[in-house]
Amino acid sequence: MVPLSHKCPLFLVGDPKKYDPSFKGPIQNRGCTDIVCCILFIIAVLGYIAVGILAWSQGDPRKAIYPTNSRGEFCGQAGSELEKKRLLFYFNIMKCASPMVLLSFQCPTTQMCVEKCPDKFMTLVKAYTNKKDFQYYKTFCKDNGIPAILRDGLCPPMLIPSKSFTRRCFPSLGLKGGIITIGNSTTFDDGLGKTDRPAKDLVDGVKNATVVMEARQVVIKIFEDYTHSWYWILIGLVIAMLVSLLFIVLMRFLASVMIWFIIIAVILVIGYGIFHCYMEYADLKGEPGANVTLQELGFQTDFSVYLQVRQTWLAFMIILAIVEVIIILLLIFLRKRILIAIALIKEASRAIRHIMCSLFYPLFTFLLLAIVIAYWAVTAVFLSTSNEPIYKVMNESACPHSAETCDPNYSTSQIKKDCPDSECLFAFYGGETVYHKYLIGLQFYNVFLFFWCANFVTALGQMTLAGAFASYYWAAVKPDHIPSFPVFSSMGRSLRYHTGSLAFGSLILSIIQIIRVLLEYLEHRLEGAKNKCATFMFKCLKCCFWCLEKFIKFLNRNAYIMVAIYGKNFCASASAAFSLIMRNVIRVAVVDKVTDFLLFLGKLLIVGIVGVFAFFFFSGRVKAFENTAPNLQHFCWTGFCFHGSCFPLQTVAIGSYLIAHGFFSVYAMCVDTLFLCFCEDLERNDGSAERPYYMSSTLREILWKDKTEDPQQQDEHGELKKPPADEKDEA
Repeated sequence: MVPLSHKCPLFLVGDPKKYDPSFKGPIQNRGCTDIVCCILFIIAVLGYIAVGILAWSQGDPRKAIYPTNSRGEFCGQAGSELEKKRLLFYFNIMKCASPMVLLSFQCPTTQMCVEKCPDKFMTLVKAYTNKKDFQYYKTFCKDNGIPAILRDGLCPPMLIPSKSFTRRCFPSLGLKGGIITIGNSTTFDDGLGKTDRPAKDLVDGVKNATVVMEARQVVIKIFEDYTHSWYWILIGLVIAMLVSLLFIVLMRFLASVMIWFIIIAVILVIGYGIFHCYMEYADLKGEPGANVTLQELGFQTDFSVYLQVRQTWLAFMIILAIVEVIIILLLIFLRKRILIAIALIKEASRAIRHIMCSLFYPLFTFLLLAIVIAYWAVTAVFLSTSNEPIYKVMNESACPHSAETCDPNYSTSQIKKDCPDSECLFAFYGGETVYHKYLIGLQFYNVFLFFWCANFVTALGQMTLAGAFASYYWAAVKPDHIPSFPVFSSMGRSLRYHTGSLAFGSLILSIIQIIRVLLEYLEHRLEGAKNKCATFMFKCLKCCFWCLEKFIKFLNRNAYIMVAIYGKNFCASASAAFSLIMRNVIRVAVVDKVTDFLLFLGKLLIVGIVGVFAFFFFSGRVKAFENTAPNLQHFCWTGFCFHGSCFPLQTVAIGSYLIAHGFFSVYAMCVDTLFLCFCEDLERNDGSAERPYYMSSTLREILWKDKTEDPQQQDEHGELKKPPADEKDEA
């Protein structure tokens, strides 16, 4: 039998570790690593704080919710002259077709507050010839008392019959014979020289503007739903936390029983899902319209329609049955490896029993991640709402101040005296300061630092737990030689000596993630081009960077373990971890990954338990809670309709998974750390009295069952050596 390490190139596997009598676990006498990256990270975070302060001083999040005119005044604001003018009117709605509408929350046209929307067709030129029409028209002008009312920019070029939607005036578009109409007409006079402009030209402007308005309205409705159900969501998340904690505590004492319980429970939960789908399928038999096929039904924006069709439940039942069969087959084929993985989890439970505070460390990680996410979200909103209306000098005759920026109330200014026929008119939303010129760059910086800080927090948690569990493994006599407060000691070492290494690893991962975001953005921008070659290229790039991100996460995780143990820089630790993994690649594949699979089933079970409970509660299907469940709104956005319980239910499900992942990640990190330490222990020691193993007898029995041992564990005939008795096993 040729050992695996003899088949791999030497530069991949590296040299095995040598026996070192002075090595007693995580090195205490260590120095700072990756100092340059540490300094860079500190500077970046200070810059991030400066960006946040700048955004908070310039932005106004109320602009994202309430209608504002071109001067930044809120329509309908109590105590102001606009108190009775609650609606927002756009001078030229067709300019809202600009993509910038979706980025700046503003339409690049003059906007003013009005009491009611226009209800008739009218152009400025025609209205001026009729005194009665002109009086009506002037109510939609910026200064309805000026003599030269025909000057461009003071009044809209046209009025179109409109209706109020989210306190904004939008054209009353219709459909007649498949043709878009406005006021029963297929054309309109735009007041700019085109008297027969097709009504469909208004669609893009209305569409872009309504996407933003609908988004605002949806956010408001979601917020209202959360205000009605937040305490029930909180109760669901607390239940998820208690269930996760209960599972972890029980695994301390009954690891084998709990793992088998998780496996059987997942199978039963999916089985119940199959049964429920069958019952729904059977109950719809004979119902009117229930036998319509999905192909005949076509695409429906109201997803609840599909639940009234028998074929939908049949499809769900088949999908769940396939998942059930796959899980059962995996369990059958991996039964021996599952027994080894269960024993490895039992050993991890023993380590966690001696380091109980590690179970609560995820709460600290959640707190830090919540701060990072909240800071990013608030900064993004303030940056998006910090654009200002810009006014320019417009004139018909020669003027030295033409196109200069001006104050809209400049009738007494020197510019007005120099150019009497000039006007200060709205030009665009943005700004001409350095801040506004680099606003897009600041948004990009906000996203990038969000990834970097979030990855740094995750990395800190991984290195902290790795250092604590490595202290347990390399303790000669457990638990006597385990240092006091191993989690706090490990976190102190990580922050004091290895902030640069944490920043380095998280920086690499953040660069890959930001590239993936840019690829998504570019692909979205090219959707209308219908270029199959470009689409294929983007799909390939997205796939490659997805794989690269997964690999870097795996490499970083193991590199942090090596940094926690040896105190070397990130690159040296990543190289050492990769070489150690390549020398034990089959063990990693069949033992470590099976353990991850079992822990993943545990997460699914917790999400399933809490999710099913939340579904029946929020949907009002349990009579005992029918009057207790909050009354949530149904709403639609971009043509898609959602049930009111959709977002609270998703919040509970996603939150439950994150909570379960946080607690089970302690076990996953413990298993990974013990596994790497075990591999190093096999290379450093041989089990003799001079070079005894640090692993417990239980762990040795677990992993000696793997017949793909290193050449060090084989005799001259290629047979496995018998595991020697360990004189240092714990009592």
